[in-house]
Amino acid sequence: MANRFSAGYLISDADYETAKQRALNITVEQTVEIPRDIVPAGYVEDEILGRLEALEATDGGYVAEISYSFDDVGGDFLQLLNVLFGNSSILSKTRLVWMKPCAGLDAITPGPRFGRDGLYQLAGVSGGPLLMSAIKPVGLSTSELARLAGDFACGGMDFVKDDHGLVDQKTSPFSERLAACVEAIGEANAKTGFNTRFIPNITAQRGQTIERAYEAKEKGAGGVMLAPALAGYDVALQLAEDPDFGLPVISHPAFSGANVVGGDCGFSHRFYYGTLQRLMGVDAAVYPNFGGRFGFSREECLSIVDGCAQEFSTLKSILPAPGGGMTFERVPEMRAAYGRDVIYLIGGALIRERETLVDACRRLGETVRAG
Repeated sequence: MANRFSAGYLISDADYETAKQRALNITVEQTVEIPRDIVPAGYVEDEILGRLEALEATDGGYVAEISYSFDDVGGDFLQLLNVLFGNSSILSKTRLVWMKPCAGLDAITPGPRFGRDGLYQLAGVSGGPLLMSAIKPVGLSTSELARLAGDFACGGMDFVKDDHGLVDQKTSPFSERLAACVEAIGEANAKTGFNTRFIPNITAQRGQTIERAYEAKEKGAGGVMLAPALAGYDVALQLAEDPDFGLPVISHPAFSGANVVGGDCGFSHRFYYGTLQRLMGVDAAVYPNFGGRFGFSREECLSIVDGCAQEFSTLKSILPAPGGGMTFERVPEMRAAYGRDVIYLIGGALIRERETLVDACRRLGETVRAG
């Protein structure tokens, strides 16, 4: 199978024979998309047509391993995703849970430029947990948001990002906010000796995402954040493989929920927030932590960590960045679950202590790195 990659699909609510037939339907649907009995003999049938390699019972159904020819991808990243789960993503009771790579995959998806180890180098540390927070809410002025960014930096945050809802609103236009926050964080770093990096949200319409990425680089940002489910799955890839860009890319889960929360359809958490982010060239993936204001379980979150770190072709490991309603009290529980290779994303709990924000950030750092 040197020239074939494969994917695992959870087929639920089916006995063995029904699951087998549904799996065989996927082999056709994801490749030739014509009735099986009229698939041309020779190259199309022998190479292009998907192959059912295994069908194994699991909780809730059967997992079908189906392999695909790399020839079908045509050197196109989006076609890779289409072959993996194009039309079949519309099926009920069918969920893409994992992928196995093949030789040549790195030719179309070189993966993250920095990854886990690169982010540690940028932060000036050899390893261990990193800290990130977000300036918010929408509606504050540029000066208010920049002041927040500066205070986060004085408190020792490794990354300060835009809230995902901050774009180009009249109270804080993108270019103005970018310049002001870079300046505020630069001034804070000069005082403290820290190396805080500002991460603006570049998600934008009509091709402006790439333009904003380069504006961020030109104005001294330390990376960029985008929501791939809104901006497109190949945007991070464009930035990661562009030698003239050279900044880390952090993904945000906005608009992605319907892709994973269906339970018996869509994508597994591990694949979507782990493997797929690496295929796209993302360096760190933000996702909702267990026990926060969203419904991800501890097991689902740990599967994301596995997807971020598992050996996969030549792709670098990336850092998981759980967030969403995190508090100081949850840190020990998170530390026990995630270990050291993680970015703690805590926003509202810090902003709640606005009057003593710098001290709150320092306390957070001490708590995260204790023990």
